[in-house]
Amino acid sequence: MAVVVPQDSIAQFEALVKEVDESLKTTFQTVHQGYPHETLTRFLKAREGNVAKAYKMLVDCLEWRVQNDIDDMLTKPIVPVELYRAIRDSQLIGLSGYSNEGLPVFAVGVGLSTFDRASVHYYVQSHIQINEYRDCIILPAATKKYGRHICKCIKILDMTGLKLSALNQIKLMTIISSIDDLNYPEKTVTYYIVNSPYIFSACWKVVKPLLQERTRKKINVLSGCGQDDLLKIMEYSSLPDFCRKRSSASSNRSDNNADNNCFSLDHPFHKQLYDYIKQQSSVRGRTAPLKQGSVHVTLPEDADEGDIAKILESELEKFEGLEKYPDSFRDLKINDDE
Repeated sequence: MAVVVPQDSIAQFEALVKEVDESLKTTFQTVHQGYPHETLTRFLKAREGNVAKAYKMLVDCLEWRVQNDIDDMLTKPIVPVELYRAIRDSQLIGLSGYSNEGLPVFAVGVGLSTFDRASVHYYVQSHIQINEYRDCIILPAATKKYGRHICKCIKILDMTGLKLSALNQIKLMTIISSIDDLNYPEKTVTYYIVNSPYIFSACWKVVKPLLQERTRKKINVLSGCGQDDLLKIMEYSSLPDFCRKRSSASSNRSDNNADNNCFSLDHPFHKQLYDYIKQQSSVRGRTAPLKQGSVHVTLPEDADEGDIAKILESELEKFEGLEKYPDSFRDLKINDDE
């Protein structure tokens, strides 16, 4: 059953937020983008309607943003561009289009992401920048275009190439999932899983009963590449390349077209994102030559990676119901590497 948030809970939450420090109020404006009630509702839903827990979650999020200069994350380009291209080639995520309802459609290459071309810190920095660009640029633009508030997206997870060796990157995936759950809750309407190999199907049977009902409703495992099902909610042009049925000849032509590969730095989404960050860096007066540097995320050395069921549950559930995970994830800290 979906969490229904009463108006009086939102009012209580709003009254609490009015008492936070000015620095937190400032970054909260960046978070809510003109829609504070809708933002408070997201945090309440993430904590099953419990005002006290939602308030703590929001304050922790705002303090994390202030301590780590998240409001300025889109002024810190990853340089040189060759390094950023390497990240894009090994951390496969991109905007492929929009649903019929105007929701941004993000494609994620789960099975083929190797995370082996840069340090963990760069991958985390890139992930946060995509989140911030989505929330500050993509979603407000969609809201304006479609004439209604749009604050969530759809994600299509491509399992092509998924192997047990992917578990070698579980600590990085854990960091990224933790950041999303703690600081960007309830931003995804549905996770569509496509091109699932046998290993995923076998593990899914184990994991599915462990998930909360609210989470299970967000996850939809589609048959094959998912094209037929996805065309019910979006146009063909918005389908990620890996969701399109075609002959081998057309496949070869598509592979040479950067506009069809939303993971590539040459795709319009990533070119616009990278150009925007460089522009904002210039606007903010960063007159000194740009130098290589990244944000840093610290986890305890003995962070528990869990068994395969917990791993898949963590990635798919996006750490909803955080209470059952180690408190250490609440202490994620990011520092700018000068």
